[in-house]
Amino acid sequence: MSNRLSEATSPYLLQHAENPVEWWPWGEEAFAEARRRDVPVLVSVGYAACHWCHVMAHESFEDEATAARMNAHFVNVKVDREERPDVDAVYMEATQAMTGQGGWPMTVFATPEGAPFYCGTYFPRDHFQRLLEGVATAWRDKRPELLDQGKRVVDALGAPRTLPSAPPPSADQLDLAVHALVRDYDSAEGGFGDAPKFPPSMLLSFLTAQDERTRPFPAEGASGGGAGTPGEATPARLMATGTALAMARGGLYDQLGGGFARYSVDRAWVVPHFEKMLYDNALLLRAYLRMGRRPVRRGAGTSEPATRALLLRVAEETADWMLRDLRTPEGGFASALDADSEGEEGTYYVWSPAQLREVLDADDAAFAAGVFEVTEEGTFERGASVLRLPVPPADTWRFQRVREALLAARAERVAPARDDKVVAAWNGLAIAGLAEAGALLERPDLVEAARDAAELLLTVHLRDGRLVRTSRDGRAGGSAGVLEDYADVAEGLLALHGVTGDPRYAHGAGQLLDAVLEHFGDGGGGFFDTADDAEKLFSRPQDPTDNATPSGRSAAASALVTHAALTGSQRHRTAAEGALAPVALLAEKAARFAGWGLAAGEAALSGPRAVAVVGDPGDPRTEELVRTALTWAPLGTALSRGDGLDDGGVPLLRDRVRVGGAPTAYVCEGFVCKLPVTSPEELRAQLLSRTP
Repeated sequence: MSNRLSEATSPYLLQHAENPVEWWPWGEEAFAEARRRDVPVLVSVGYAACHWCHVMAHESFEDEATAARMNAHFVNVKVDREERPDVDAVYMEATQAMTGQGGWPMTVFATPEGAPFYCGTYFPRDHFQRLLEGVATAWRDKRPELLDQGKRVVDALGAPRTLPSAPPPSADQLDLAVHALVRDYDSAEGGFGDAPKFPPSMLLSFLTAQDERTRPFPAEGASGGGAGTPGEATPARLMATGTALAMARGGLYDQLGGGFARYSVDRAWVVPHFEKMLYDNALLLRAYLRMGRRPVRRGAGTSEPATRALLLRVAEETADWMLRDLRTPEGGFASALDADSEGEEGTYYVWSPAQLREVLDADDAAFAAGVFEVTEEGTFERGASVLRLPVPPADTWRFQRVREALLAARAERVAPARDDKVVAAWNGLAIAGLAEAGALLERPDLVEAARDAAELLLTVHLRDGRLVRTSRDGRAGGSAGVLEDYADVAEGLLALHGVTGDPRYAHGAGQLLDAVLEHFGDGGGGFFDTADDAEKLFSRPQDPTDNATPSGRSAAASALVTHAALTGSQRHRTAAEGALAPVALLAEKAARFAGWGLAAGEAALSGPRAVAVVGDPGDPRTEELVRTALTWAPLGTALSRGDGLDDGGVPLLRDRVRVGGAPTAYVCEGFVCKLPVTSPEELRAQLLSRTP
């Protein structure tokens, strides 16, 4: 018999719709029921691609005896953390405060008013059953103590918190962030810290921007050499390239189908946690594209043609994987692929030598085993190996033939489940990456995919200027957009406008950022993660640190910097600088958790620049100017394009005309522009110049 989750739009909630647990979705009705029954609330938070969420579901939530205890003593509320990041944030903060750690599934016992008094994560069934009985007994016999505990948690976490005001990060502070990252860098294996090791996508973008600022690309005919000269590889470039290559060669990257897994369980990127998330891949697509976009720099040590080719190949394959495996019929992008299939983690992706021989003849199977490091001992469970590609084979034709055969055979396996809800923020990140990839790689299909996703967001997720966070099957969910949704969608629309020239996207981004200023401000130059008219929780989340995705504040800063350059709006520029204040404080002490903010700081420091290209769409000369701008402009440069006849209401295009009837580019900073140019070579020279 279905429970109350059967009408949900969240695939994660729908996974629990047939449980014997009498689940409620998050909402006032559940808490009213708890008050009526005079019982605590059990809040269980997870997401569809979460391996341990599945384990706890199979062990406990599908178990009749455990469900009977839950139903007898509690009102049970199931929450999709991706659909309700605000609920997840406040209870995760409580969980971390009480236990010193966090994770999913998250298990919270709360009063009927929502105050948490006992928190944890995954519990094995026997432990969980004892816990249920223990909490029920304490609620009956020691209720004043539980209520007092909940009150103390709410008082502590709900108190107003403000960060010290500070200017945006200076060049010296951004340089200090690089020195701080050097201390955590794994020079042997790439990446930062020890296992488990996560892909530092946002840091890659920051390090690339920092390298480009501190070691400018040499002018034509210049030679490298000498400390601080263009020929040297900076620490920023070495860390970024070393990490990107290690991830691309290891098991974190899907060597057959493209795309990255969530994280590596080991230091050397050998065995991943196999779930594949849209947000990771959207961010990594853009990072690899940015790292590989410029031609080889002489003397750089890490920018050989093979390295650049690998970076761009990974970017393109990641984009292709997103279109093949995550694209929904409505044009959006699904949230994730599960780690599990057939009830086990990773079985879809791993191979044994015997499995290779089932698909390939003996010679090709031996070749594949050598290339992908598939051994009899294996690197995963039961003698299976995760495919890696430490050294690209010399026989590229044979490699491609073998790879295609293995991919086709893998497609016959039971595929991991897909969480097909569309999250606004993550689709915004995907739009930005696909739009830029389409232009730089000359792949119009990628630009069209970005357009389709943008149209879905603008028609389904946007209502009277306000965003809904999720949709599924073209039907909007009931959760209000949070700060990251507004900011990341604005970021995507601004990138898409720059590539396509469609003014609707620029205006749509401006509308969203105006809503950010009106509804999310904290009165001190920063932003809350939820709007002023959103559901009131026991605390209003406000996290300035970047984690798996850019924080709402960092994302807002990035989009505001670009929008200010596009429009000349001092109001938006001032708001961006206020949003960047925590970055100056985090740069030296917690740089690993401020990658997107640091990248936005680099963009602000660079001007930011703005480039207007006017010319007929489809004219090869116009497209070459756009590609030149995307290749050589500093990170955060606002790009706009038009036909030179109608500015479409975009301020940067106003009064921009073609010179001599030819496609023309204008490089501006603060709407002070250099002389217009008509050749890619002149545009490149202006973009590499330090002064407007």
